Parts: sequence; structure tokens; C-alpha cells
Amino acid sequence: MKVVVAIDSLKGSLSSLEAGQAIKEGVQVVYPEADVVVRPLADGGEGTVEALAIGMGGELVHVSVTGPLEDAVTAEYGILKADETRPKTAIIEMSAAAGITLVPDEKRNPMHTTTYGVGELIKDAIDNGCRHFIVGIGGSATNDGGIGMLQALGYDFLDKDGAPVGYGGAGLQSIASIQAENVLPELKECTFRVACDVTNPLCGPMGSSAIYGPQKGATPEMVKELDEALLHYAELSKETFDHADRLYPGTGAAGGMGFAFLTYTNAVLESGIKIVLEETGLEDEMKDADFVITGEGRLDSQTALGKAPIGVAHLAKKHGKKVLAFAGCLTPDAGVCNENGIDAFFPILRRVITVQEAMEKENARENMIRSVEQVFRLIQSIQ
Repeated sequence: MKVVVAIDSLKGSLSSLEAGQAIKEGVQVVYPEADVVVRPLADGGEGTVEALAIGMGGELVHVSVTGPLEDAVTAEYGILKADETRPKTAIIEMSAAAGITLVPDEKRNPMHTTTYGVGELIKDAIDNGCRHFIVGIGGSATNDGGIGMLQALGYDFLDKDGAPVGYGGAGLQSIASIQAENVLPELKECTFRVACDVTNPLCGPMGSSAIYGPQKGATPEMVKELDEALLHYAELSKETFDHADRLYPGTGAAGGMGFAFLTYTNAVLESGIKIVLEETGLEDEMKDADFVITGEGRLDSQTALGKAPIGVAHLAKKHGKKVLAFAGCLTPDAGVCNENGIDAFFPILRRVITVQEAMEKENARENMIRSVEQVFRLIQSIQ
């Protein structure tokens, strides 16, 4: 028997790989000789670096960079060695260097927060030999159109006096010219797969400032200023790069980071789960599997809206595979997952306990092992 496991993390409890290993142990209680392949799973957001770097035999790198408030923060990214399918690859979460969790509530102001540290992460990865990048851009504290990142990579955004503009969204207002003479020469060798699951344009009523600015601390007046500044930035960018398109879906992601990547680098914006599934080679493993197992901490109707377990299920159904899912808990509306490729799902709780007890790592691990074991005992009894 071959079982392929790709389960999202049970946040606050088990990582993707820890949950996967527990499932493997549960299967092998019943089928000791089973080939159980565990692959990391994430959706491009929080946890992607750890899941992919560790799950694919890479390494984690820690580097001091400029945080969103211009103070130093220690950020983590992953590196995967080159192989026959890809060059040396960096896995980066924008939030590690410019995340909203790095900014106290009282200091949230997208006029000032910067993405400069994200560019420093990319530069460090380039210096370490990486030429392919997987970048998650969720959870940002910024609305600077990505100019901070681009400044760190050598792009010059100058005011009417020829001086560099300031950091943050406020700097966008002062841009008079854009120069590329000092850009890292290696950047043209790099490719970026950017995990982006929103379709907002850069500007306008559905743009980054209007939709996401308030949660980053923008007042109504700031939203108007930022939107006008991003439009100005986009028009200047168009003069330098013919392909610049502020209306392209996803350009408004992460305060305009989507626009920066698409316009100034060799990048594509894609679904986070699509990137992860392709980069981990999960489909190839599924082709001769008897069962595919997925899941996450809580299975509900939101899961069916393109979250990681449904991405796995859709891929499995492409090859006609049976899909089982395990979750820390289920909601009454979780049945919609059955309509989206998951044949059967199971909660792993085995007795009434508190949420805190349920999330304790050893409890969650043991619950997962025993729940999977019982499901596969049933499978064994009817084969």
C-alpha cells in the first residue's frame, strides 16, 4: 500500500511535518510495510518557509534586516539546494521582515512602514547563490508599493532634487524619477514565484490602500493620499517599464508589493497552494498512491474556498485517488468539503478536553496517530 500525506499545520500545535509523521505512524500500526510519503504543505502564508525548507531537506538562514519601522529585526528564510528540477532556491515570507505583527498597534502607520528589509532578504539569498525564489507576501504592515524592497535591490527612486525619497508610503509622493543603473546585476538572472491569493488592483476603490490600508493604521485621509501616491508611482513606472499594469489582478497585494514584483523583477503571481504543490512534486507521488491524506487544524466551509487541503484534494482527484482528511476540529458546515474532493473527514479528538489540552503537542500527536490507526483498521477489515 502507498499513502501520500500532505497536511497543513495544526496552528499552535503540530507543524505540517509533525502532523504528517503522526499520520505515517498511525498508518504503519496497521500496515507496517506501507510506503507512506510525507510532503510538507502550506499555502504561501505563515509557516511556508519552515514547512518547505525542512520538509524538502533545505536549511534555515537567519539574517538581521531593516524592519518595517526601520529598526533591526532578525528574519528567517529558507534555502533549497539546486537539483534537476530547479536552481538553488530561496523561500521567503515577506512578513518576516515587514509583517504587521512586527508593529505595535499604536505605531501602525503605512505612511512610514517600509519593505526595505524584504529586499535585504532577497539580496542575502542572491549573495548565497539563490536564483529562484518562492515568496509569500501575506501579512504585511506596509503600503509603499514595494519601493523599499526595490531600493534595497539597487533601484533609485529620486525626488525633484535628485535625492532618494524617504521610506514608506509617504516616499511615493515625492518620486520624480526612477533609475536602474545601480540594480544588482544578478537580479536579471532571478525568477520569482509570488504567492498571491488576492486579486485587488494597485489603485482605486478596490486597491491596496482602500481595502487593506485601514487595518495597517491608515486613516481615511491617509487612504486617499496613499492611493493618489500609488497612482503617481504606477504612472512613472510605466514610463520606465512598458509592461507595468496597475490594473492587473494582484498588483495591490501587500500594499502594492504585487505590482513591484511584476513590474521590476522576473515574477509571476500565483496561488500559494499551487506553488507549494508544484514545488514539492506532490502530483508525481500521487500517481501510484492508494490513498491521499490531507487536513488542517479546523475543517470548515472556509476550507473549501481554495485552502491547502482542497488544493491537495483537487490534485488527487485528477488521478482518481481516494482522499481522507483529519482535523483538530470540525464545524457543522464542514460537509461542503465532501463536495470539493475530500471523500471522508475525521476529527482527531477522542474525549472531551479543553482547547489548551487539545493543542498540547503530545496530545495532538497521540490523537492523530490513534485516529488514523482506527480509520486504517476499518480499511483493512473491508479489503
